[in-house]
Amino acid sequence: MTSASASTPAASTGRHRSALIVLCFVQFMLVLDDNVVSVALPSIRDDLGFSTATLAWVVNAYFLAFGGLLLLFGRVADLLGRRRVFLSGVALFGAASLACGLAQEPWQLVTGRFVQGAGAAMAGPASLSLITLLFPGTQERAKALGVWGGIAGLGGTMGLVISGALTGFTSWRWIFLINLPVVVLALALLPRLVAESRATRRARLDVPGAVLGTGAVVSLVYGLLQAGESGWGDASVVGPLLLAGVLAISFLVAESRTAWPLVPPAFLAFRIRAVANGATLLFSAAMYAMAFLLMIHVQTVLGYGPLKAGVSYLPYCAGMLAGMWLSSRAVIRLGMRRTLVLSFLISSAGLLLLAGVAPSDSYASGVLPGMLVTSLGCGLSLPALTVAALTGTTEEDAGLGSAVLSTVQQVGGAVGVAVLVTLAARRSDALADSTGPLHVATEGFSLALTVAATLLALGAALIATLLTGRRSGAAADTYEAPAEQYEASRSDAGRAGDEQRQQRNDEGDGRH
Repeated sequence: MTSASASTPAASTGRHRSALIVLCFVQFMLVLDDNVVSVALPSIRDDLGFSTATLAWVVNAYFLAFGGLLLLFGRVADLLGRRRVFLSGVALFGAASLACGLAQEPWQLVTGRFVQGAGAAMAGPASLSLITLLFPGTQERAKALGVWGGIAGLGGTMGLVISGALTGFTSWRWIFLINLPVVVLALALLPRLVAESRATRRARLDVPGAVLGTGAVVSLVYGLLQAGESGWGDASVVGPLLLAGVLAISFLVAESRTAWPLVPPAFLAFRIRAVANGATLLFSAAMYAMAFLLMIHVQTVLGYGPLKAGVSYLPYCAGMLAGMWLSSRAVIRLGMRRTLVLSFLISSAGLLLLAGVAPSDSYASGVLPGMLVTSLGCGLSLPALTVAALTGTTEEDAGLGSAVLSTVQQVGGAVGVAVLVTLAARRSDALADSTGPLHVATEGFSLALTVAATLLALGAALIATLLTGRRSGAAADTYEAPAEQYEASRSDAGRAGDEQRQQRNDEGDGRH
């Protein structure tokens, strides 16, 4: 009996770690498809006959569906079952990936990309909420979410490398077909590793809130995507942005009047999560824009082809892995607030190094130093931001917390690319008649990255100022002290809830 009882926690831990690996693989795949098509766009255009105007929708359709549907499906996962929604989303994503890989007409590929985004919006928040509930203890949750957040960030970077390699050696179709083994693996293994979980409090889906909230985010993302193509004064930009504002106000009014709000005001008012999501918005704006502009720089100024441009990002991946390894250790030793401030400042310094490159600088002397410093800060930041944004979430709202964080990341990325890429283009246009093309391109690149560095410095100031010793709840202690002191600050009810969730997870492991 002693042997059997002693092996049960070990078996449970093993299942949870296996589930974490599967969930991280899926998240890597979902984020990978954010930008995996970027390098392959010229090949896709030539093969399927896209026009210049419609080619951008190979990227935009995914962003639009993914960013716009996150809040809706995050709450649906809480109410209907997180494992069920996750598996449905993965299956939908896999079917859409197959359709994209086999597409023969432009409309088929764009439709497939939109459905891919919808599947990602189902699977992403459900995946993160499952991890939150599988690892209820503070330190183990911090490590698990740290791995998940870092892998997600790595997927965004590796998309460029994988896209360049597959497009260069095989065909652009394989950037979609490569998803299928991961989909099959997740569908086969996850039901054996994770029990179903859903909110225990009876509630119904807030349909008006879902319609208004989804409409607001979709309109906002669409307007920002159009701004990168048409300019800020165009009607196709101003109209959707105004509509997004109206829908957002209507959403807030509707949420204040319903008994079952899609996003409860109290959830948004929780200070730690609010500050973490605000910092994530700034971080995403800076880093998405950096990735976009750096890829343009190495191809335009350094003259790299698609494969070489993708391979040039490998040091960035190495720096991120180093930052991820350090992140959970830094949180435990320094506390969340200090870790986040430090990581934001490191990334800001790296962006300033990149902004200082000259047209005559080589990759090794100009791009590489700034890339390594930026990636180290990015690896430190992503896991810590994920942990902070999900602080205090429970079985009732884990999916919602995951969806809010993912939505903020997508909107922040769209804002950053739309604003900073436009800023770089205008700077280059202003100098076009006065200097050479390489100098023009570098000047726009440098200005945009200087602004991105400023956004990260602003994020560091936001965290340092608002996550202070004044508490909006016991959970704020983890920002002022190492993570192991957090348990002492929690209420008995909170610890009991964690124990009950762990017991349910262990029972689910026994059934499977």
